[in-house]
Amino acid sequence: MRPERLLPLIVATALFIENMDSTAIATSLPQIASDLGVEPVALKLALTTYMLALAVFIPVSGWVADRFGARPTFMAAIGVFLIGSLGCAASGSLGELVAARFLQGTGGAMMVPVGRLVLLRSVPKAELVRALSWLTIPALLGPMLGPVLGGLITTYGHWRFIFLINIPMGLLGIWLAWRHIPMLRSAVGPLDWRGFALTSAGLGLTIFGFASMGRHLVSTPLAVGCTLLGMVLLALYWPHSRRHAHPLLQLDLFRLSTFRNGVIGGSLFRIGIGATPFLLPLMLQMGFGLNPLQSGLITFTSAAGAMFMKTLAAGILKRFGFRRVLIVNALIASALLCGFGLFRADTPYPLMVGVLLVSGCFRSLQFTSLNAIVYADVDPARMSQASSLAAMAQQVSLAMGITIGGYALSMASAATGDPMGAATNFGFAFLTVGLISATSVAAMWRLSPHAGAEMAGRAQPGEEMSEPKSMARPGT
Repeated sequence: MRPERLLPLIVATALFIENMDSTAIATSLPQIASDLGVEPVALKLALTTYMLALAVFIPVSGWVADRFGARPTFMAAIGVFLIGSLGCAASGSLGELVAARFLQGTGGAMMVPVGRLVLLRSVPKAELVRALSWLTIPALLGPMLGPVLGGLITTYGHWRFIFLINIPMGLLGIWLAWRHIPMLRSAVGPLDWRGFALTSAGLGLTIFGFASMGRHLVSTPLAVGCTLLGMVLLALYWPHSRRHAHPLLQLDLFRLSTFRNGVIGGSLFRIGIGATPFLLPLMLQMGFGLNPLQSGLITFTSAAGAMFMKTLAAGILKRFGFRRVLIVNALIASALLCGFGLFRADTPYPLMVGVLLVSGCFRSLQFTSLNAIVYADVDPARMSQASSLAAMAQQVSLAMGITIGGYALSMASAATGDPMGAATNFGFAFLTVGLISATSVAAMWRLSPHAGAEMAGRAQPGEEMSEPKSMARPGT
């Protein structure tokens, strides 16, 4: 098989197990909580920790691959992910599960970025689009199959097997990588270790402390202390990045209007969407009494809607432009998200499935638009830095979404006096995260009407782009 076909399939192996694992575990949260003897809402830590590890290690994945070689880095990343999977399967407490999920995320942070780097450097440009298109298949199939497979395993088996099914496919990926991935290495400068320490410790302490408030794993005073210390470390990174010749994250990218508003608006939007995989299975199982399989058969339809929208997104952007799509679509997607809270145990299943299907379409269109607009005015020399910074922001916002969704659910339960699984509590939680998503419109509104016109295929000869290209040069 030719490299432009084989290499994407090898990378797709890693991408598939990562996406499937993340969606499958969300379907099984009530059962995992019962076995570990904790409240289901406490398991937000198991979800946010994985995303935290992605946010911390994605920025250094390219440097590690260049320094040690793409093949050993990719193989080691899969191996770390599989060791983390075994740790998750063997976990007997919340603390053990959180630690194993962090190890999983460390491997996941290296797998996909390094795999994508292999394609960019190994596949001829004429075949690159076709090669990258193979990666979208597992990216879409994983979220579709994950809820159903997780529900099936948990209903008729045990949730621990969700993590064990990663092993055979991961071992296959390691063997294929050893056989076929080239040993790519490049000369790299020294890593910004101080910047890495400040961002990794800052993000880790801030998100862990914020997610732990409510006496999950650590005491509330310790959680508050972790959060404040983490925020101080993150603040110290700003003067460090201005002094360092090659900072880990180039914050001056935020001078670009499309990058700045795309990242800020995208982060606000993802907070609401990030809470959905956490809140929705809990509502269906705790509130409506469905089993994990029934829950998975309902929630997977959102991913099906996302897959359908992938075929229409380019045409919609060309017809209406980025700014109009991002504003209108954010409002529609946020309204649908708030609408999830109106579901009740007697709501007809076809209606729930239909709303989730339509919601998946609008959510996918927003993600496609956001993932493109942030790079509209970034020059090629800084594309890698922009990609790392945007990816880190995405994972942080998704983790914050799960945390905020969990707090909203707990606060509603305390205010109403109803059990955590009461439908009214979920109504408040979905309303909260939906309104946060809607605030992303403020950032989208600041975009130029011609933002991303060239990418959308709307640029006219002689028409000015949304951002002067000089803005994209280092040091300006």
